[in-house]
Amino acid sequence: MATFICGESQSLYSPTYFDGENYGYWKTRMTVFIQALNYDLWDIIMDGPNIPTTIVDCKGVPKLKNEYTIFDKKNLQLNARAMHIFYCALGPNEFNRIRSCLSTKEIWDKLESTHEGTNQVKDSRIDMLIHEYELFEMRHYESIYYMFDRFTNIINSLNSLGKSFSNNELVRKILRSLPKSWQDKVTAIEEAKDLTKIKLEDLLGSLLTHELAMWRIEHGNEEMVVFKSLIKENSDEEEEEVSKEWKNRYDFSSDDEEVANICIMAIEEGLNNEVYKFSHTYNERYKFVIDFKDKWLNPD
Repeated sequence: MATFICGESQSLYSPTYFDGENYGYWKTRMTVFIQALNYDLWDIIMDGPNIPTTIVDCKGVPKLKNEYTIFDKKNLQLNARAMHIFYCALGPNEFNRIRSCLSTKEIWDKLESTHEGTNQVKDSRIDMLIHEYELFEMRHYESIYYMFDRFTNIINSLNSLGKSFSNNELVRKILRSLPKSWQDKVTAIEEAKDLTKIKLEDLLGSLLTHELAMWRIEHGNEEMVVFKSLIKENSDEEEEEVSKEWKNRYDFSSDDEEVANICIMAIEEGLNNEVYKFSHTYNERYKFVIDFKDKWLNPD
């Protein structure tokens, strides 16, 4: 059987490794991994294996092994399989923490209480994150990409603790978080869109496109002419390859030609240090622009 690889050399057939860092990330991936493997395993983890019992004098007492039914053995086997998955996923320190547990439910509950805390601790963390959410706003010179990244981290942390917001609440919060320089765009979105229906990812795409347009207006179009001539000197095959790479990384659903032109202008502008500093202030898309520029101007 072929082994497929999923990001960071993570096999689709191996559980995500956990060494004590970033529990929320591991918990989410582990949950889906187990559910995809066998949903009965997930039920065992959540509900615990039922110890095989029999009724004696109106009381439930554990069965002897020779009294186990096929159903009893199946449940015990599921528990053993689930425990094996945890054993494979946990680093030495985390394994030592749970090695005395007799069921996967014990393991799961112990990891949760260790890394998420008691209910009181969870409530305190939720209060802290909600406060951070309420005060959230776009920072000076921060890109839309990084603003969404910070926002998503807060939302995901709250989700892992059982606190969630509707899509409509998140969309409105993002719009309220934008600075005054974005007010015209915010007004345009509010007038043109039904905020109860717009998806958060669609809002992100709209704001990213507007950000690129603002950047082009600020820096002008004079530099585009020189660099376009440089691109024509390269083979059609290379041009197509780089064009595909840009599209694969940052696939805007609308106004693709404008985005491509912005890319060309940004690459030429990248010849000076000002845009290199700009790329560090903004996001990964602009770092890719600098790499893009180097590919064309320094092919060797």
